[in-house]
Amino acid sequence: MTNSSALEDWLSSTLRKLRSDAGLSGTEVARQIGTSQRRISDLERGKYTPREDELGRLADLYGAGPAVRRKMIRAVRDFTSEPPKARAMIARHGAYRMQQRILRAESESARIRSFQPVMVVGTAQTPAYMRAVFSSGGDMAPADLEKSIATRIARAEILGTGRDIAMIQTEGALRWQAASPAVMTEQIDHLAEISTRPGVRMGVIPWTTAVDSFPRSGFHIFDSRAVTAATDAATTFYTDPADVTLYEKLWDELTGLASWDAEARSHLERIAADYRGLRNQRDQVNP
Repeated sequence: MTNSSALEDWLSSTLRKLRSDAGLSGTEVARQIGTSQRRISDLERGKYTPREDELGRLADLYGAGPAVRRKMIRAVRDFTSEPPKARAMIARHGAYRMQQRILRAESESARIRSFQPVMVVGTAQTPAYMRAVFSSGGDMAPADLEKSIATRIARAEILGTGRDIAMIQTEGALRWQAASPAVMTEQIDHLAEISTRPGVRMGVIPWTTAVDSFPRSGFHIFDSRAVTAATDAATTFYTDPADVTLYEKLWDELTGLASWDAEARSHLERIAADYRGLRNQRDQVNP
């Protein structure tokens, strides 16, 4: 496990530091901006994301500099849902912009939990697998395709930071053959390698496991403040505490179904061996 005190999310730790530097207690801050001390404490612990107007009052009270203020506002906006029309526009015409937004959300989080039932978790994808995913449908402009791949590659750098990151994959997702057996073999070997990095835990739910949980889509939980969930139409950010709690409960259910660490790697090796066999069969048919 990682040292969570050293890896607090950026926004929460910045709010606490600004208050401390201003020489104010949580009670005094709450009185001056018209809220409760509990609310200030929850914001500084990352339990909730502040509203933009609320953040503005805190920044004014703390005397936050322009650069810090801009970064805090951007962080709040990154964790805010768009109206349905805007989400659809992002899905159709700005996939790389959503990738950039998720990149910022990941970089500002101390703990990230990801589940994928239909494909490999984005940060764990190889470039070849990414290309297959972003090319599906054939309606993405070439420039957007390359930007999306480049940003997702940049997102993968977080797997080397020692942060608290957990991923759960279904075996069904790993059996969904993207592009070719060669691409899948490389991808699954990459997953096994990632699972040995500091701070990273990899879970696999084998097809032989009987389940009583039926997630509708993949999702990512950032600390306990926000969730992203994706459909074919759009990727949505959820920040309402009730929504986040729902996904955390679902995560706990999935955690109990998954095989972890060395046991997960044994399942990855088994699946990769099947792809190698399939690759050999195809090579023999098409020498």
